[in-house]
Amino acid sequence: EDVIEISAHGSPVVLHRIVRAAIDAGARLAEPGEFTLRAFLNGKRDLVRAEAVADLIDAVTPLQARVAFDQLQGTLTTRIGEIDARLFDLIARLEASLDFPDEGYHFIEPMETAGAVSTVIEEIDVLLADARRGRMIRDGATVVVAGRPNVGKSSIFNCLAGSDRAIVTDVPGTTRDLVTDQVDIGGIAVSLVDTAGWRDTIDIVEREGVSRGVRARAVADLTLLVLDLSMPLAPEDDLLLEATRDQPRIVVANKSDLLAGAFPRGFDAFVSARTGDGIADLRTKIASALTGDEGLRDSATLSNTRHIALLEQARISLREAHANASAMSTPEEFVLADLQAARGRLDEIVGIRTSEDVLRHIFERFCIGK
Repeated sequence: EDVIEISAHGSPVVLHRIVRAAIDAGARLAEPGEFTLRAFLNGKRDLVRAEAVADLIDAVTPLQARVAFDQLQGTLTTRIGEIDARLFDLIARLEASLDFPDEGYHFIEPMETAGAVSTVIEEIDVLLADARRGRMIRDGATVVVAGRPNVGKSSIFNCLAGSDRAIVTDVPGTTRDLVTDQVDIGGIAVSLVDTAGWRDTIDIVEREGVSRGVRARAVADLTLLVLDLSMPLAPEDDLLLEATRDQPRIVVANKSDLLAGAFPRGFDAFVSARTGDGIADLRTKIASALTGDEGLRDSATLSNTRHIALLEQARISLREAHANASAMSTPEEFVLADLQAARGRLDEIVGIRTSEDVLRHIFERFCIGK
């Protein structure tokens, strides 16, 4: 669209007067994401690329920015377009067969249809295989540091955060509330949470802190269970090991500098919060635990929850189409309906078919204007 751009220095007073004068002359303030929304509505950018603008603005790690920029450049749009083209060709051939029923001529045989659908399902499976890592990159993760008092939880938290965010003393029960910091670990935006030392206590404030720590562990993507390597396990350690047994966790043995000889078995990581030994290895283990054995590649094609949900719905429709085509006796109309439903989900991803409510939800989280 035709625009007028006004440049001025950064004085808030001057900028406010310029905006005020424009409004008095009939202008209005931009809505959240209005520039990007107009680019989408005017066909300059599809919905995947529009959403990537917000992801790029919100990126707090270089890897998040790289994934958002790849999507802004159209990597996902291209992949979706290739899948859509296959479905379009398949649907066209099926419709041609249905348009000439009297001739008894099939532009595509049922088993050929089943094979073609199976190929499309495999392509979607490849995209969805990256979904967990992609979501982890885009949305980040919550990692909780837990353990009984005085095992070095806050010290490890500070080492990972790179600053003295949590108070560290020799007095048990120093941490009484959740302390949180944003940390870049292996390209993942991690919300690192330090919790109160887990123990039975009559102190009402500390008891509430312990309770909050339990709740934080319950919703965390990963728990770092810290144990003191310089002394035998305490009953509280055994209880925490049992409580977190079925949760994603890394059992961290702290104070490795105080242990002479070989490290004992049963721990996932050995660190010394005092000297910093093992912290780099712990960061690597955290990234690996969050992303799986394959780790993070330089980019992930799929990261948006909306895209993932729609692709999963498309896959369900395609599996129905494959089953119907393989049945041989099922009318082609059923197969065609399933294929069109799958293609409709792909159209929703790129914005060809998108309701106003969905657009409003997407763009309302943009900053004003952009």
